[in-house]
Amino acid sequence: MQLINKNKIGVQTLLIVCDVILIIMVSLLLYLTRPVSTTSVVYIPNGTIGQIITYLEQRGFNVSPKIDKYVVAFLGWPQSGWIDIGQTRLSRADFYYKLTRAKAAMVEVTLIPGMTTEIFFNYLAEYFGLSPARLKEAYGSFTEYPEGILFPETYHIPKGIGERQLVFYLVSLSRASHEALAKRIFGEYNERRWYRYLIIASIIEKEAASVEEMPLVSSVIYNRLRKGMRLQMDGTLNYGPYGNTKVTPQRIREDDSPYNTYKHAGLPPHPVATASRDAIRAAIFPKETDYLYFVRNATGKHTFTKTYAEHQRAIAGGR
Repeated sequence: MQLINKNKIGVQTLLIVCDVILIIMVSLLLYLTRPVSTTSVVYIPNGTIGQIITYLEQRGFNVSPKIDKYVVAFLGWPQSGWIDIGQTRLSRADFYYKLTRAKAAMVEVTLIPGMTTEIFFNYLAEYFGLSPARLKEAYGSFTEYPEGILFPETYHIPKGIGERQLVFYLVSLSRASHEALAKRIFGEYNERRWYRYLIIASIIEKEAASVEEMPLVSSVIYNRLRKGMRLQMDGTLNYGPYGNTKVTPQRIREDDSPYNTYKHAGLPPHPVATASRDAIRAAIFPKETDYLYFVRNATGKHTFTKTYAEHQRAIAGGR
């Protein structure tokens, strides 16, 4: 009789365990069929599966780090970088399968030194079919600085990316580039001090005819600032939407913005455009000179002079 009771208990226990397993499996299947809203392209950082799931949760994806890391681990390992999901609404199982299998098609886009952020965003908007206004709005949410943060270089951007994702990607990489360069030069990254160098570097980028001239242009900027002279440089008027606009005497007279260094003393409040590594280095390490003036000559380069009389002769000689 005891043996029968033990067998009965054993069978009942087994049935309960089977029921529990069945309930767990059904619950898991139902969980995996729940929809996930996503963008067609998703950025996946390097890190552990748990860190990746937490990253997605922090960015508004309805995922559960406690459960989903095991699901993803079962399917494989998420590929870092930009993932081409292809859909904006799919099941949780399909979403995680895509994370471990799909790769986004990348497009090379180059930000040219001296290009303004506004003009670059207009180019990106046209190329990728995005909204310039949304790009600018996203940029404002990621940085307090209106210009100079984006680093001139070639970026690999996935097709189908949204405005906010694109700007986050550009700003993040650019900040890392600025910080790395600052630490290489100074051993530390002081954001405010670095930003002042970016202002000077952006003017150098606009004014110098070659990399070799950059330290000389830098010396003129510092020399004029030390003497309390206005910079009076056309390049400072090539800010924002005027990045590619020829500076005329009329423009100098009519522009009352703080970027007009013919009317306002000191540096502009912000960089006038993006600046290359060479221009930044020139802003930090100007050539030691007594130059206060320069003018473009017949060779396309500049003649640098110490006095206004010499400057006038250089102007006459360059005609």
